[in-house]
Amino acid sequence: MSADARVVEVHPGKEAVVDFDPGLTFECVEECTWCCHHGVLLYEPDFLELANVANLSEATTQFRGQDFVRREGKDRADRVGEDGAACFFLRDDGLCALHDEHDWKPARCSVFPLEITVAEGDATEREGSDIHVSVREEAHEHCDGLGVSERRVIDHLDAFLPTVLWDLDQPETKREL
Repeated sequence: MSADARVVEVHPGKEAVVDFDPGLTFECVEECTWCCHHGVLLYEPDFLELANVANLSEATTQFRGQDFVRREGKDRADRVGEDGAACFFLRDDGLCALHDEHDWKPARCSVFPLEITVAEGDATEREGSDIHVSVREEAHEHCDGLGVSERRVIDHLDAFLPTVLWDLDQPETKREL
């Protein structure tokens, strides 16, 4: 753990080990869709919720036994990854159709630009597994929203980390399509 690591109660009774500078700020900015260039991992509750608003056979794919929102080639040069693809739900205007039209997004999308890992407890830690939160290494290069506002991430962890993460066997987020 780094010198910045600390245990924070994110939701009542749900704690995380935060391993990033507590002064870190983040706010989504227009034109930055870096987080939408990746295949979005769908935890089971997300998959079931997505079934209420989209055609799963069109919008999702499986990779190594896990469900993802599929990436698709886009007919534009901006708001896409280096391969010209982005999230199925990323519209031409740079907005997420799920978030804009249904006021919902998968847990994995809420977590960006953070990364969740799980460390097994040892004799000096609490029993069981701890959720550890850090900033994705790539975010420092690609995410335009880091450091542009006064919104400290540590003060708004409940917005980044849905409660479902504590109910999952594998809440790790560094799994990509």
